[in-house]
Amino acid sequence: MPRAPAGVTCAHSRDMGGSYLRGSIGACGLGRRDRELSFSGKAPMKNANGFGTAPVPWGLVAATGAALLLAACGGGNDNGGGDGSGTPAPGSIDLAQRVAAASATAQSATNACAPIQPFFWEVGDQTGRLASGSVQSSGGAATYTGSTLMGIASASKWLYGAYVVQRRQGQLSDEDVKFLTFRSGYTYFSRCLPGQTVDECVAYQNNDVYSPATDGRFSYGGGHMEKHAALSGLGPLDSAGLAAEMQSQLGTDVVMGYSQPQLAGGVVTNADAYGVFLRKILSGQLLMRGALGQDAVCTNPTTCPPGTAVHTPIPESESYHYAIGHWVEDDPNNGDGAFSSAGAFGFYPWIDAGKTWYGIIARKDTSAISDPDDPDSAGHGYASARCGQLIRKAWISGVPG
Repeated sequence: MPRAPAGVTCAHSRDMGGSYLRGSIGACGLGRRDRELSFSGKAPMKNANGFGTAPVPWGLVAATGAALLLAACGGGNDNGGGDGSGTPAPGSIDLAQRVAAASATAQSATNACAPIQPFFWEVGDQTGRLASGSVQSSGGAATYTGSTLMGIASASKWLYGAYVVQRRQGQLSDEDVKFLTFRSGYTYFSRCLPGQTVDECVAYQNNDVYSPATDGRFSYGGGHMEKHAALSGLGPLDSAGLAAEMQSQLGTDVVMGYSQPQLAGGVVTNADAYGVFLRKILSGQLLMRGALGQDAVCTNPTTCPPGTAVHTPIPESESYHYAIGHWVEDDPNNGDGAFSSAGAFGFYPWIDAGKTWYGIIARKDTSAISDPDDPDSAGHGYASARCGQLIRKAWISGVPG
């Protein structure tokens, strides 16, 4: 087995009781009010607990389930990915070369990864985590690991999308697609409160206001999923109930909790647990594998056909599509076709276009909160995406970026 470069940790198994989430945590190595929980949009405020807009009712989020089992370092395939976008031929790059390239890229002081330090990163395939590292800031700020709990903001959207796909056994209705590609017209969402149920959140402020002007047009925001959940029978559930319901379809090994009953942005988890989720997609255990990129819609109001897109958190210079609870990074100039769901605090999960590799950037940065009363006023997802894209390219090519 190749020796991991300095600064890189390889996965091993260890159980640690989870007192804050449903399940137990496996530690390894270690109006425009619809912008919530996005690359440049909104996210829950940090409080003394580090999660959500108010002290999280963790007593409601009981610890259950089995610990995460993480694969040993080096236990994966060496295929190149085969995504048709310049990926090297399968077998042409060995694991040691990929690990070295990704590690050098993550630790660089001169690329897009430098500004987002400190952070944790990992890359793997369906068999397990293949490489990871905890990158500290130059000032020696606290280090993130795979077991560090954090609010993941809009990375929650991919989880809900996968839940619906699984619950529908892969057969989504036209209404499902409309809501999960953010074209439902429910575009006045602001936030949920920690103690609310889904129905109470929908009724809160203007969350339930329907806009005919945005019906059928892409407008990124949390109102679509919240209303969809209420219409799908999840209305009576509070944060603890939502976590249990998500796990009924995703599996109890996808450990999570909710800081507020917001489907599009309320999840609290860690990289260990989200990695399990991504591996289950790659292996086909979750039907989301077949839904990656499905029913993708145009999102950039400046480049989409007139009248099809209203609001996107992605800069106007980028033209991505949006599928079932996740982005398709297919910009004609800079995209590689990867699937992702970045959150406003900087949590960035991805799967490559060839559905061979997955990766995560995990960090929680609330420094950009501009309004203490607005839980959606921070956004660091796009910066993490820039770093994650470099790590992905380095991993696939074997060349540091």
